[in-house]
Amino acid sequence: MKVLALDTTTRAGSVALLVDDRVVEERAGDASRSHAERLPTEIVALAAAHDLAIADVDLFAVASGPGSFTGLRIGIATMQGLAFVHHRPLAGIPALEALALLGGDGLADGSIVAPWIDAHRREVFTALYRVTYAPLDGVAGLPQVVEIEGATVGAPDVTLRRWLENGIRAGAFIGDGAVLYCDTIAHAMPAGRILPAPPLAGAVGRLAAAGLHGTGAGPAAIQPLYVRRPDVEIARDEKLR
Repeated sequence: MKVLALDTTTRAGSVALLVDDRVVEERAGDASRSHAERLPTEIVALAAAHDLAIADVDLFAVASGPGSFTGLRIGIATMQGLAFVHHRPLAGIPALEALALLGGDGLADGSIVAPWIDAHRREVFTALYRVTYAPLDGVAGLPQVVEIEGATVGAPDVTLRRWLENGIRAGAFIGDGAVLYCDTIAHAMPAGRILPAPPLAGAVGRLAAAGLHGTGAGPAAIQPLYVRRPDVEIARDEKLR
Protein backbone atom coordinates (compact mmCIF):
# COMPACT_ATOMS: atom_id res chain seq x y z
CA MET A 1 0.00 0.00 0.00
CA LYS A 2 1.26 3.47 -0.92
CA VAL A 3 0.48 6.34 1.47
CA LEU A 4 1.14 10.06 1.10
CA ALA A 5 1.00 11.92 4.41
CA LEU A 6 1.06 15.62 5.20
CA ASP A 7 1.53 17.67 8.37
CA THR A 8 0.83 21.42 8.36
CA THR A 9 0.35 21.94 12.10
CA THR A 10 3.60 23.93 12.25
CA ARG A 11 5.12 26.58 9.99
CA ALA A 12 7.55 24.10 8.40
CA GLY A 13 5.39 21.00 8.47
CA SER A 14 6.43 17.88 6.57
CA VAL A 15 5.38 15.39 3.91
CA ALA A 16 6.10 11.68 3.77
CA LEU A 17 5.78 8.73 1.43
CA LEU A 18 5.15 5.28 2.87
CA VAL A 19 5.10 1.93 1.11
CA ASP A 20 3.80 -1.11 3.00
CA ASP A 21 3.98 0.61 6.41
CA ARG A 22 7.58 1.73 5.80
CA VAL A 23 8.54 5.39 5.61
CA VAL A 24 10.38 5.63 2.28
CA GLU A 25 11.11 9.34 2.66
CA GLU A 26 10.06 12.17 4.93
CA ARG A 27 10.78 15.79 4.06
CA ALA A 28 10.53 18.83 6.30
CA GLY A 29 8.96 21.86 4.63
CA ASP A 30 10.50 25.24 3.93
CA ALA A 31 9.47 27.38 6.90
CA SER A 32 10.39 30.58 5.05
CA ARG A 33 7.37 30.07 2.76
CA SER A 34 3.71 29.61 3.68
CA HIS A 35 1.85 26.35 3.18
CA ALA A 36 -0.34 28.08 0.60
CA GLU A 37 2.78 28.83 -1.46
CA ARG A 38 4.25 25.32 -1.15
CA LEU A 39 1.25 23.03 -1.56
CA PRO A 40 0.52 20.83 -3.36
CA THR A 41 3.94 21.21 -5.05
CA GLU A 42 5.84 19.63 -2.12
CA ILE A 43 3.58 16.58 -2.19
CA VAL A 44 3.82 16.12 -5.96
CA ALA A 45 7.61 16.60 -5.88
CA LEU A 46 8.07 13.91 -3.23
CA ALA A 47 5.95 11.44 -5.19
CA ALA A 48 7.77 12.25 -8.45
CA ALA A 49 11.15 11.72 -6.78
CA HIS A 50 10.12 8.11 -6.29
CA ASP A 51 8.55 7.69 -9.75
CA LEU A 52 5.09 7.62 -8.21
CA ALA A 53 2.08 9.25 -9.80
CA ILE A 54 -0.47 10.79 -7.43
CA ALA A 55 -3.09 8.56 -9.06
CA ASP A 56 -1.13 5.52 -7.81
CA VAL A 57 -1.48 6.51 -4.15
CA ASP A 58 -3.77 4.17 -2.19
CA LEU A 59 -4.35 6.34 0.89
CA PHE A 60 -3.87 9.99 1.79
CA ALA A 61 -3.30 11.10 5.37
CA VAL A 62 -3.20 14.50 7.04
CA ALA A 63 -2.55 15.79 10.55
CA SER A 64 -5.88 17.14 11.75
CA GLY A 65 -4.53 19.27 14.60
CA PRO A 66 -4.22 20.97 16.95
CA GLY A 67 -1.77 23.50 15.60
CA SER A 68 -1.67 26.50 13.29
CA PHE A 69 -5.26 27.39 12.37
CA THR A 70 -4.33 28.54 8.87
CA GLY A 71 -1.97 25.62 8.34
CA LEU A 72 -4.63 23.11 9.34
CA ARG A 73 -7.19 24.53 6.94
CA ILE A 74 -4.75 24.56 4.02
CA GLY A 75 -3.35 21.12 4.72
CA ILE A 76 -6.72 19.42 5.12
CA ALA A 77 -8.17 21.17 2.06
CA THR A 78 -5.16 20.13 -0.03
CA MET A 79 -5.45 16.46 0.90
CA GLN A 80 -9.23 16.50 0.54
CA GLY A 81 -8.78 17.80 -3.00
CA LEU A 82 -6.30 15.08 -3.90
CA ALA A 83 -8.47 12.37 -2.35
CA PHE A 84 -11.60 13.60 -4.15
CA VAL A 85 -9.93 13.89 -7.55
CA HIS A 86 -8.34 10.46 -7.38
CA HIS A 87 -11.21 8.72 -5.55
CA ARG A 88 -9.05 7.64 -2.64
CA PRO A 89 -9.68 7.55 1.11
CA LEU A 90 -8.31 10.23 3.43
CA ALA A 91 -7.39 9.66 7.08
CA GLY A 92 -7.27 12.53 9.58
CA ILE A 93 -4.72 11.85 12.32
CA PRO A 94 -4.47 13.88 15.55
CA ALA A 95 -1.06 15.56 15.72
CA LEU A 96 -0.81 14.82 19.44
CA GLU A 97 -1.21 11.10 18.78
CA ALA A 98 1.48 11.18 16.10
CA LEU A 99 3.81 12.97 18.52
CA ALA A 100 3.03 10.45 21.25
CA LEU A 101 3.80 7.56 18.91
CA LEU A 102 7.27 8.95 18.29
CA GLY A 103 7.79 9.93 21.93
CA GLY A 104 6.84 6.47 23.16
CA ASP A 105 9.56 4.75 21.19
CA GLY A 106 11.94 3.15 23.66
CA LEU A 107 9.72 3.60 26.72
CA ALA A 108 8.72 0.62 28.82
CA ASP A 109 5.30 -0.95 28.49
CA GLY A 110 2.78 1.03 30.54
CA SER A 111 4.79 4.27 30.49
CA ILE A 112 3.00 7.55 29.90
CA VAL A 113 4.02 9.97 27.17
CA ALA A 114 2.83 13.58 27.01
CA PRO A 115 2.95 15.42 23.68
CA TRP A 116 3.12 19.19 24.12
CA ILE A 117 2.49 21.62 21.26
CA ASP A 118 3.07 25.34 21.79
CA ALA A 119 -0.39 26.97 21.73
CA HIS A 120 1.05 30.47 22.33
CA ARG A 121 -0.54 32.76 24.97
CA ARG A 122 1.73 30.86 27.43
CA GLU A 123 -0.33 27.70 26.91
CA VAL A 124 0.22 24.25 25.42
CA PHE A 125 -1.96 21.79 23.56
CA THR A 126 -1.50 18.44 25.23
CA ALA A 127 -2.91 14.97 25.86
CA LEU A 128 -1.79 11.81 27.63
CA TYR A 129 -1.05 8.43 26.08
CA ARG A 130 -0.02 5.11 27.56
CA VAL A 131 2.60 3.03 25.78
CA THR A 132 1.68 -0.58 25.13
CA TYR A 133 3.37 -3.40 23.26
CA ALA A 134 0.16 -5.41 23.11
CA PRO A 135 -0.25 -7.35 19.83
CA LEU A 136 -2.77 -4.97 18.27
CA ASP A 137 -3.20 -4.27 14.57
CA GLY A 138 -0.85 -1.37 14.58
CA VAL A 139 2.35 0.24 13.52
CA ALA A 140 5.33 -1.90 12.67
CA GLY A 141 8.54 -0.92 14.46
CA LEU A 142 6.92 1.40 16.98
CA PRO A 143 4.93 0.80 20.17
CA GLN A 144 1.20 1.40 20.34
CA VAL A 145 -0.08 4.43 22.23
CA VAL A 146 -3.51 4.47 23.84
CA GLU A 147 -5.15 7.78 24.75
CA ILE A 148 -5.86 8.15 28.47
CA GLU A 149 -6.63 11.88 28.41
CA GLY A 150 -7.96 13.74 25.38
CA ALA A 151 -6.63 16.95 23.90
CA THR A 152 -6.71 20.00 26.14
CA VAL A 153 -5.18 23.45 26.17
CA GLY A 154 -3.87 25.21 29.27
CA ALA A 155 -0.98 26.77 31.12
CA PRO A 156 1.98 24.37 31.52
CA ASP A 157 2.27 24.71 35.30
CA VAL A 158 -1.49 24.28 35.83
CA THR A 159 -1.52 21.21 33.60
CA LEU A 160 1.41 19.61 35.43
CA ARG A 161 -0.10 20.37 38.83
CA ARG A 162 -3.37 18.72 37.82
CA TRP A 163 -1.56 15.62 36.60
CA LEU A 164 0.48 15.32 39.80
CA GLU A 165 -2.65 15.71 41.91
CA ASN A 166 -4.10 12.75 40.00
CA GLY A 167 -0.98 10.65 40.44
CA ILE A 168 0.13 10.97 36.80
CA ARG A 169 3.82 11.14 35.96
CA ALA A 170 4.89 11.14 32.34
CA GLY A 171 7.99 9.24 31.29
CA ALA A 172 8.52 11.49 28.28
CA PHE A 173 7.41 14.88 26.98
CA ILE A 174 7.73 15.58 23.26
CA GLY A 175 7.12 18.59 21.02
CA ASP A 176 7.99 22.26 20.68
CA GLY A 177 5.91 23.02 23.77
CA ALA A 178 7.97 20.54 25.79
CA VAL A 179 11.20 22.21 24.71
CA LEU A 180 9.81 25.71 25.33
CA TYR A 181 8.69 24.85 28.87
CA CYS A 182 11.45 22.37 29.71
CA ASP A 183 12.32 24.14 32.97
CA THR A 184 8.71 23.99 34.17
CA ILE A 185 8.56 20.28 33.33
CA ALA A 186 11.92 19.53 34.96
CA HIS A 187 10.79 21.20 38.19
CA ALA A 188 7.52 19.25 38.36
CA MET A 189 8.60 15.90 36.87
CA PRO A 190 12.42 15.72 36.89
CA ALA A 191 12.42 12.09 35.71
CA GLY A 192 10.52 12.88 32.52
CA ARG A 193 12.75 13.06 29.46
CA ILE A 194 12.18 15.96 27.08
CA LEU A 195 12.26 15.34 23.34
CA PRO A 196 12.26 17.98 20.57
CA ALA A 197 9.53 18.15 17.95
CA PRO A 198 10.34 15.79 15.05
CA PRO A 199 8.76 15.89 11.58
CA LEU A 200 5.30 14.34 11.96
CA ALA A 201 4.25 13.27 8.47
CA GLY A 202 5.88 9.86 8.75
CA ALA A 203 4.06 9.04 12.00
CA VAL A 204 0.82 10.42 10.55
CA GLY A 205 1.20 8.05 7.61
CA ARG A 206 2.01 5.07 9.81
CA LEU A 207 -1.07 5.60 11.96
CA ALA A 208 -3.20 5.95 8.83
CA ALA A 209 -1.72 2.80 7.29
CA ALA A 210 -2.44 0.90 10.49
CA GLY A 211 -6.13 1.64 10.01
CA LEU A 212 -6.51 3.10 13.51
CA HIS A 213 -8.56 6.01 12.16
CA GLY A 214 -11.53 5.27 9.93
CA THR A 215 -11.82 6.60 6.39
CA GLY A 216 -15.28 5.28 5.54
CA ALA A 217 -17.08 8.64 5.89
CA GLY A 218 -15.13 10.11 2.98
CA PRO A 219 -12.63 13.00 2.67
CA ALA A 220 -15.28 15.65 3.40
CA ALA A 221 -15.69 14.28 6.92
CA ILE A 222 -12.17 15.31 7.94
CA GLN A 223 -12.36 18.43 10.10
CA PRO A 224 -9.64 20.46 11.87
CA LEU A 225 -9.10 19.69 15.55
CA TYR A 226 -8.64 23.17 16.93
CA VAL A 227 -9.12 22.44 20.69
CA ARG A 228 -9.27 26.22 21.20
CA ARG A 229 -11.39 28.69 19.23
CA PRO A 230 -9.53 30.69 16.55
CA ASP A 231 -8.46 34.22 17.55
CA VAL A 232 -10.60 35.74 14.81
CA GLU A 233 -13.76 34.22 16.33
CA ILE A 234 -12.87 35.42 19.82
CA ALA A 235 -12.18 38.95 18.56
CA ARG A 236 -15.45 38.98 16.63
CA ASP A 237 -17.48 37.93 19.67
CA GLU A 238 -15.80 40.55 21.84
CA LYS A 239 -16.81 43.26 19.37
CA LEU A 240 -20.43 42.06 19.50
CA ARG A 241 -20.67 42.33 23.27
